[in-house]
Amino acid sequence: MGALALPLLVVLTPRVLLIANPASRRGARLEDAAVNALRVAGATCDVCRTERTGHAGEIATARGRDYDMVFTLGGDGTAMEVAGALAWTAIPIGVLAGGTGNLLGRALGIPRSVSKAVPALLGGTVRRIDLGVVLGHRFAVAAGVGIDAAMVQETPRWLKHRLGVLAYTIMATKAALRAVILRRFFDVRVEVGTEVIERRAAAVLFANFGAILEDRIVFGPGITVDDGLLDCCIFSPTHLGDALRIMWRVTRRDFRPDPSILYRKGSRFRLATHPVQMLQADGELLGPTPADVTVEPLAAHLLVPRR
Repeated sequence: MGALALPLLVVLTPRVLLIANPASRRGARLEDAAVNALRVAGATCDVCRTERTGHAGEIATARGRDYDMVFTLGGDGTAMEVAGALAWTAIPIGVLAGGTGNLLGRALGIPRSVSKAVPALLGGTVRRIDLGVVLGHRFAVAAGVGIDAAMVQETPRWLKHRLGVLAYTIMATKAALRAVILRRFFDVRVEVGTEVIERRAAAVLFANFGAILEDRIVFGPGITVDDGLLDCCIFSPTHLGDALRIMWRVTRRDFRPDPSILYRKGSRFRLATHPVQMLQADGELLGPTPADVTVEPLAAHLLVPRR
């Protein structure tokens, strides 16, 4: 992953604030296990439960600085609310899997089992990573429009609770096939530096992490999480053969030049589309284009297991 690693300050009895989202896929039933694992590992733990969207960030802002560490138990939305609220504070954040995709925890190599993740994080290191910003919302993994936003928008809650991350895989495949077969493309204009890029596209992604799902899907070459840059990936299939080739390449790390894929690095982008597209960031729908996409270098301090 290449992120900047720092030694974790050893605290004999760390004070941990656990922010748990009981509405997440596994958050409610794993809360007791998380509290027990923290205490067995020698930490003191206070629990705050979220009650609505945005509440995790409010809790972290109000109480996070009173603790040595803040742990989250929920999905990516909960983790990113806390990471955004504690950006630039140097408070280490531990991400426990309680949601559907858990893309951030997977990208950081955190075990999905709470009983394994807690000691791994308490005995781990701190990694400083960049955060992206779009429509006033911070994100860690990626933001985008097109196929990925359609997947987020169309995946029903009952399917997420029943199938977990497989639900997103099914809906992403459905959205991709529909976009290509029905030719539901859009015109995109991306400004980066002095360059203006205009293309027909099925998806535009602004990636901070280079890979997701334990590196099964790799967005592009040389994407690192601590370089002060985001990577804009524009996917422009014109037919089903193009789409299948793109899918093959991102799962096989094949980044040879391809007329259907365009990559650009930058610290600031201006995105416009026709027609208007909905933006998602780390699995949360945010709002419509146009939008500026920027980066905050090394803004978040995340706990990760030792390698």
